[in-house]
Amino acid sequence: MISDSDLLYLLMSRKPWHSLPQPFYTDPDVYRADLRHIWQADWVFAAPSADLPKPGSFQTLQLGDAPVILVRGRDRVIRAFHNSCRHRGSRVCTAERGSSARLVCPYHQWTYDLDGQLIWTRDMGPDFDASAHGLGPIHCGEISGMVFICLAATAPDTAALEAQAARYLGPHDVTGLKVAHRSSIVEKANWKLVLENNRECYHCSGSHPSLCITFPDDPNLVGADDSDTSNAGRAHVARCEAAGLPAKYVIDPMERWRFVRIPFLANAVSYTMDGKAAVARRIGRIPFDDAGSCLFFHYPNLWSHFLSDHVLTFRVLPLGPQQTEVTTTWLVHPEAEEGRDYDLERLTEVWIATNDEDRRIVEDNQRGVNSPAYCPGPYSRVQEGGVNQFVDWYCRTLQNRLIGPADRTRPLAAE
Repeated sequence: MISDSDLLYLLMSRKPWHSLPQPFYTDPDVYRADLRHIWQADWVFAAPSADLPKPGSFQTLQLGDAPVILVRGRDRVIRAFHNSCRHRGSRVCTAERGSSARLVCPYHQWTYDLDGQLIWTRDMGPDFDASAHGLGPIHCGEISGMVFICLAATAPDTAALEAQAARYLGPHDVTGLKVAHRSSIVEKANWKLVLENNRECYHCSGSHPSLCITFPDDPNLVGADDSDTSNAGRAHVARCEAAGLPAKYVIDPMERWRFVRIPFLANAVSYTMDGKAAVARRIGRIPFDDAGSCLFFHYPNLWSHFLSDHVLTFRVLPLGPQQTEVTTTWLVHPEAEEGRDYDLERLTEVWIATNDEDRRIVEDNQRGVNSPAYCPGPYSRVQEGGVNQFVDWYCRTLQNRLIGPADRTRPLAAE
């Protein structure tokens, strides 16, 4: 069993600009520490708000041991609750998503309103206080059309993120979009390998033929540094900023999140096989088709692309020490009609292929890391600055949590 002191020793033993020691990718005790100190302590991306389009819309997700319900109330506010009945603990919602006027536990039919309050039980006696048995609340915040949840007793402040998201994502009107498609795949690899793979394009030219038709694999654009280090990036940022479209690289002081707007290759305007728009209707207040892609990541589990014609969100959830779910959602103009304004296969084919290619890459990565011959290898300072930035964030965050207050991950008390 790996103790907290063992973890601190492993963290301190990591060589700068090198991958992590093997236990960070393989060991169940490290995985449990990740859940406790990162996944249950930070804001985690749950869904685009468009995935809960009307009052009564709900969806469920699993965050470590915690089953979670997201539901849009009659007041149109999205809330999150522990998916655990206050009677004997059964899951209240067993479907992945749906719509309902009430949340009814299938075990004994305890019934909750959309705001989590218990509104009906049977044979509980005259002294039973229903108001003391509502669903356990979870911190939930909608930030520019993106829903985040936090299981900690006290959630970290999001004011700076909200301000930058309003600037960078606001022009895309994410709240007003609709879901065109979603897909989920399970990758047999540790969640950190999934994030590491996303944070570099060192592998892109050899692995992603469809993506590389439009997406630039220039490390000066997609790495850890300001896109102004690329001539194409500098020109694109200047053009977007002049048109009132925020584009300059901005990163959280703690490096938990980042925004930057990058150009596509040549004359491309979208992730399609011919580089042309995937959707006929431009979204939000984007001033021109070739606005490139606004790249937004939020650790530990989100990367996303905001284009002129659609939005892509990628949600990562850990399922086990070597198993991770990746859910991709395509958002389009609310009045865009399939078959008229877009062809679904054309809209989704590039990233469906890319996601499957990435799945094979990280699964092979995990198999190799499991080898007794594995030892941490050096990162390319040219190509893998983003990977190093993510791993540095992870190590710094975990170390701070291990030596900081021990009560940050206590669940919210039920109201």
